[in-house]
Amino acid sequence: MTAPAPITSEEFAEGVEALLAEKGLFAVEPKTVRGVDYDRSFLLSNMSVRDMFAAKAAEFADRDFLVYGEERLTTAEAWSQAMRFANWLVTEKGVKPGDRVAIAMRNYPEWCIAYLGIAAAGAVIVPINSFWQAEELRQGLTRAGAKIVVCDAKRGAAFAPCKEELGLTFVGAREEVEAADVTFAEIVNDSAISATPPQVQIDPDSDYCLIYTSGTTGKPKGVLLTHRSCINSVMSFSFLLNVAQRLRPEFPFVPENPSVLVTLPLFHVTASHTVLLLSFLTGKKLVFLYRWDPVEAGKLIAKEQITNFIGVPTMAHDLTRHADPEDLVSLVDIATGGAKRPETQLAEQAETFPGKSMSSGYGLTETNALGTHITLQDFLDNPSAAGRVVPPVTQIEAFSEDGTQLSRGEKGEICIKSPANFRAYLEDEAATEAAFFDGGWFRTGDLGYVDEEGILYILDRAKDLIIRGGENISCLEVENMLLSFPDVDEACVFAVPDEKYGEIVGATVWSAAGQVDLEKLRAHAAEKLAAFKVPQRLWASPQSLPRGTTGKIDKRMIRQVTAMYPAHYSVD
Repeated sequence: MTAPAPITSEEFAEGVEALLAEKGLFAVEPKTVRGVDYDRSFLLSNMSVRDMFAAKAAEFADRDFLVYGEERLTTAEAWSQAMRFANWLVTEKGVKPGDRVAIAMRNYPEWCIAYLGIAAAGAVIVPINSFWQAEELRQGLTRAGAKIVVCDAKRGAAFAPCKEELGLTFVGAREEVEAADVTFAEIVNDSAISATPPQVQIDPDSDYCLIYTSGTTGKPKGVLLTHRSCINSVMSFSFLLNVAQRLRPEFPFVPENPSVLVTLPLFHVTASHTVLLLSFLTGKKLVFLYRWDPVEAGKLIAKEQITNFIGVPTMAHDLTRHADPEDLVSLVDIATGGAKRPETQLAEQAETFPGKSMSSGYGLTETNALGTHITLQDFLDNPSAAGRVVPPVTQIEAFSEDGTQLSRGEKGEICIKSPANFRAYLEDEAATEAAFFDGGWFRTGDLGYVDEEGILYILDRAKDLIIRGGENISCLEVENMLLSFPDVDEACVFAVPDEKYGEIVGATVWSAAGQVDLEKLRAHAAEKLAAFKVPQRLWASPQSLPRGTTGKIDKRMIRQVTAMYPAHYSVD
């Protein structure tokens, strides 16, 4: 398969307008939401997540939807189970719209069914981070105020000590949960419970999900997402695929019998939205991998003839280096999210798998994962770009510190205006107010610019800038330079306190080959970077750098560890 020619900005814009002109599924209208005027919002977002997906459940009824080992559920079977769970919540537990119900388990088919069922009941889904420890789990549940928890054995054991104190009902899923009041299987297989959607009115502007941010910079924020915001996000991703398919019909952007490997944790929006919900919307099969292993992933891709892969950059890199290329023949796209992909990995993948699409996206929990997208030759030609804004309801621009929108090409804080934006932070009015500029522009905290072609470039996080003697240094810029050194596979750049300059540049690197010549690495950086940007403190990690649950390198942990040990290479 040969990759198609890049899609120009003009061609892309014309394709967007042509599809909008047809109206139908992708019809839009001006909309005012919580006092903010939007030029475009999908008409379908005037309904609830439940009502929109009910139509899709009928359309794709006979297709395989959830595959786990030898277990297979069609869309109709999964939807029926979800509706039984929804009716159990409403009739047996008295759950009302706005009540919160938590999911705390690893990736299992039950996770997806519970998610759809909670939304159908009009309740608020609370996806709990399954990597959290006992106290973090307890705090997350307490803050949410959820009284019902769908959990597996490990999370059930962690919650058990506070079950009575918090008045919890445990629904044990998949495994034997000692403290379970009822099993998920008992509920969803009970033929006496209705398998049709509950007759509950759901306001499209009401909350459908409370999701916690990754919390790598402190206490996780609870982000409240609405039915309208969710639908605008998922519909936008579907719209993007349809535009691309029309512009390049020779490439299978929307393949026959589509399927995706589930590798990302479902408790984050990258997976819950662009994997679970988008798949339900488009009739795509979800295939679960119990634990990440690139060789096993390749075998499963071959067995199930999976067409799409989405993971964090390290997973895509693992596939490139360790999976049998013959196992990946069915893949049409290898996509990444959750973190920026190192430029060196793109070239390696393009050489290993010519003709396969590479894509990446930029979005946040607060935007329902919606933001930008980049793919195909555009990605190779602009590896440092975050991509074009996902059309048609979202705008992205750079702003100054005082809230003034900047001209194209000017650097500032990246802000997003979209009916897909979140409603509020949980019990934090001050943080919610501070998160927006006038006119509904969400402040991402990322620094960058939008060029004349409408392509977004992220330079750094505002709080991750190193300020060395008054000079601002982009961590991302230095990291990309270090990653261009042959022996460096991972790099993390951060500020090191310094009496003279306030901050100087520090870096920790890791090599899969086992060692890095730090003196040569610094000399390499000195050839490419201004002197003030070159790392003065270097550490070589004996193992792959620690990462948070979204796959991003855990910079806070690395700072803490390196502060305890002298640098392996130092220059003053």
